Amino acid sequence: MKAQSLSAFFKFFAASLVAAGVGSLATSTSVDTWYTTLVKPAWNPPNVVFGPVWTLLYVLISVAAWRVWLHSEHPLARNTLAGFFVQLGLNALWSILFFGLRQPTLAFALIILLWLMLVWLQVRLAKIDTWAGLCWLPYLAWVSFATVLNFSIWRLNR
Repeated sequence: MKAQSLSAFFKFFAASLVAAGVGSLATSTSVDTWYTTLVKPAWNPPNVVFGPVWTLLYVLISVAAWRVWLHSEHPLARNTLAGFFVQLGLNALWSILFFGLRQPTLAFALIILLWLMLVWLQVRLAKIDTWAGLCWLPYLAWVSFATVLNFSIWRLNR
């Protein structure tokens, strides 16, 4: 693998880590306090699951973005990569709204927007590179699950 290509991957991964860091900071303010007081559905995963899942997802979405970068001549590549960074911002903002500001209603509205962005990106990624699309699927699936979970928590606690 060429140094430039490896460098590009690490830039996408670094951007993902920034989003993860912002989300983690927001989450840490409430996960052991406010979040424990919420009524959650029986199928809510234990907190210990979230760290490993998100770590894997951030690696996979970084690979997806990098695969698009490898196909930068594709007419959809530039806007798709811009969308990658937009969704990272939405991802971090969700944690700020849900955990930092303790606003499940606002977080639910935002996660719907994030989910729509991820679907849009899924379609584009698959058109640009099959592997990029496949790497994106677990993230889309997890955010789909998180959307239902966010809705359920909102409903149970209003």
